[in-house]
Parts: sequence; structure tokens; C-alpha cells
Amino acid sequence: MAKPINVIVDLSHHNQKVDFAKMKADGIVGVIHKATQGLTYGDKTYASRRRAASEAGLLWGAYHFGVGGDGSDQADFFLNTVQPDDDTLLVLDYEANLSGPTMALDQACEFVEHVAEVTGRWPGFYSGHLIKEQLGGVMTPDARLSNCFLWLAQYNGPKPLGVPPTFRTWTLWQYTDGVLGPSPHSVDGIGLCDRSKFNGSLSQLRKLWGVID
Repeated sequence: MAKPINVIVDLSHHNQKVDFAKMKADGIVGVIHKATQGLTYGDKTYASRRRAASEAGLLWGAYHFGVGGDGSDQADFFLNTVQPDDDTLLVLDYEANLSGPTMALDQACEFVEHVAEVTGRWPGFYSGHLIKEQLGGVMTPDARLSNCFLWLAQYNGPKPLGVPPTFRTWTLWQYTDGVLGPSPHSVDGIGLCDRSKFNGSLSQLRKLWGVID
């Protein structure tokens, strides 16, 4: 097993100053950016940053912040907004919603299944405490979520722990939110930010992204 590589950041409009060329020079390979939330919110920085990241030669991904509501409808809103090509990594952000109803597990399953039906590929599944609490003690893997790669958020300890049995292992590990978690917390061109490690080699990361070398 290759040593995890620390080459991924995730961004949203909250990251106000972003320089993709500096990020790449600092070793970043892939960016996963917030695109949508619920059924109405679209991140206004998404489209322009997608173009800039592509021009800088970075891998690009998009995530949807799930909320309480129909999962298939949210998936359609996400896909219609993102208009993904084959090299766009797609992810559902499944965590507690502090500003309204939290997405239910069944709704999350609806979301990922609908994305798979429309695009022909299963999205990634980002979560931390919420999925550990819901599936940590469930030994029978969820038939739909088990098709997704796990992007685990955990800011304590030198390695991710508590992967629910639904997932064979973790694929991405968000080890810091820019404040908590192991170092490093920052990236040139962004400053303090969410950083993630990939559980594999660079060639395996490009394969996950759908890039054919």
C-alpha cells in the first residue's frame, strides 16, 4: 500500500482569496469545490474557479451539501448546476446542517443512486461523526453507499479511525479544517484551509478522478 499523499484541498466561497498557480506550486494536485446546497443555493464562485483551476492544470471536483429533502431532486439540481464532464469528481457532503433540517440517510442514498443512474458513476461520500454514528455499528454494508468512495472528516489523531463497515476503507481523509488537526494547515495561494490526504499513489488518484493517462 502506497503512503497517503497530501495533495487535495476543498474550497467554497468562504475561501475568499484563491491562487491556483500558487496552490499547484505548493504541491496541490486536486481541488474539490462546493457547487450547491439543498435545492436552491449555488456557490457563485464555482464556475469561474473551475475555469481557473483547469487552466492551472489541477484536477477538479464538485460537492453538494445535502439537506433534509428529496435526495433525487437535490441530485438533479447538483448535476444541472455542475454540468460535469468525465474528469469532474462528484461528492455528496453528508453532515449535520446547522441552518436547517439535516439530510436523512435514506435521502443520501437516493442522492448517490440518482447521480449513478444519470452519470454512470457513483459519487464520493464525505462525512465524519454523522456517518460513524449511523453506520458504525451496522455490520451489513449498505448496498448503495458501499459503491461510493469514503471521504472521511476527522481532525484528531495521526490516522483516520472508525471507518463504518459499509466502506472497505477510506479513500480521502480530511485531516484538518485549517485550525484543528495535524499539520500542515495551510496552502500557498489560499492560507488556512481544509486539506485532505489520498489513500494511494498519484496514478491511483488520477484513476479515481477518471483521468486516462
